[in-house]
Amino acid sequence: MKFFGGFTIGQYIPINSLIHSLDPRTKFLGLFILMGYILAFPSIYIYIILFFFLTCVQLFAQLKYRYIWKGIKPVIFLILFSAVFNLFFTPGEKYFWIITKEGVEMAILFSLRIYLLVFSSVLLTYTTSPIRLTDSIAYFMKPLRLFKVPVEDIALMLVIALRFIPTLVEEIERLIKAQMSRGVDFETGNIFVRLKKLAPIFIPLFVSCFKRADELAEAMESRCYRGGEYRTKREKLKYSANDYISFLVIFLLGVFLFYLRYEKIL
Repeated sequence: MKFFGGFTIGQYIPINSLIHSLDPRTKFLGLFILMGYILAFPSIYIYIILFFFLTCVQLFAQLKYRYIWKGIKPVIFLILFSAVFNLFFTPGEKYFWIITKEGVEMAILFSLRIYLLVFSSVLLTYTTSPIRLTDSIAYFMKPLRLFKVPVEDIALMLVIALRFIPTLVEEIERLIKAQMSRGVDFETGNIFVRLKKLAPIFIPLFVSCFKRADELAEAMESRCYRGGEYRTKREKLKYSANDYISFLVIFLLGVFLFYLRYEKIL
């Protein structure tokens, strides 16, 4: 039995595509701009337009949709919970029982919102290597240096945490299978019983996490790693013509969505 099969958040898929070749700052900033569009224009029709836009980005990245679906699967429960909650607890014009017209609209709206937010985030991690993602995060955090904030160290910690999510998931699944081989049944009982059965897994998991952290620290020290703003980089970030075209496309998309929203066309 696979508890977390296909969990791909934090993984990078190396492909020679147009989206992969973009500067990581373009993709990182583009992600936040798209998230802003998703939150600023709450409309089912606009969300459908954004879905087609992200699908085009996926095609330009030469990624198959099954990879995207693997990244979305962990939040399916959250999407369904949001849909059910809005469907049954939104007041308005009743269709039948306690389900209202407004409830159906809100269920679809919030489900699409979560889906698009995760979709765009997954595209970023799939098309950007952890090292280049670190560089982009450090670049946008540069103003914090004025307050003596260790920007490079924070960026490195964030990317290491992102990189080790799949590793921790594999470790959890390995520990669960080890307990199942000893006769533990995780599929029976109520939620409190199941949580109690999971308790013995957390101790070896924490031990494994500390061990991996110690090994990583020793590996970095043995290679004379020293963080800081004066550390040189093998590859420097540089914008290309494709990056400026990408910014222009995202800007025009925002203008188009603004026009549709506030002219009340959609």
